[in-house]
Amino acid sequence: MKYSSKFLIFLVLISFTNCKKNNKKENKKIVETSRVEFLPFYNNKSFTPIWLTPGSKEEKNFHKIPDFKLINQLGDTITQQTFENKIYITDFFFTICPGICPQMTDNMYKLQEGFKKDSDVLLLSHSVMPSTDSVSVLKEYAKTHGVVDNKWHLVTGDKKHIYTLGRDHYFVENDLGEPKNINDFLHTENFLLIDKNKHIRGIYNGLNRASIAQLILDVNTLKVEKQN
Repeated sequence: MKYSSKFLIFLVLISFTNCKKNNKKENKKIVETSRVEFLPFYNNKSFTPIWLTPGSKEEKNFHKIPDFKLINQLGDTITQQTFENKIYITDFFFTICPGICPQMTDNMYKLQEGFKKDSDVLLLSHSVMPSTDSVSVLKEYAKTHGVVDNKWHLVTGDKKHIYTLGRDHYFVENDLGEPKNINDFLHTENFLLIDKNKHIRGIYNGLNRASIAQLILDVNTLKVEKQN
């Protein structure tokens, strides 16, 4: 069978176009299936995201929350060993706070209930008024607010130790460029997400529903990341 030269050119053009379309589809598929999702890391008050490969040398040498020693609502000593191989969510509060703390506590309670059966996730709330928030006061507060012991730790301890953790290691305050000392009250609505290697992986507004929803998503992303 004979074809005109115009018809042959038409067939070639169709084949070339289809080939390009198929290649685009295949390339797109490769990109989508090879994409790995993980959370950024943070190492200073600006909370500029740093993208590191989990498990890399850079990640292992990155900023970590240091060892600490505090006392929870049961009178038990709480250290980094308490959170060994655990993801945890942390905040700073005080029991007689009339402003933001009740709403923060409500949202921490929702997180507790959401991850209640998940042994990989714990909660940690530091009192910024340890002189008044004794073990007995924290125990009563825990009872009032439905805190599950050993799932959600409300801790007290040395004020300087707690403030140093909050300001110099968790970076919870937003006052960039304003030096603070032990006499300046530590008060923040921020929640922090800490991974199993003690790195900061997220900061969230503890008063905002959308931010809490994002925190829940990020915890689940972190769990998948560690499995990979």
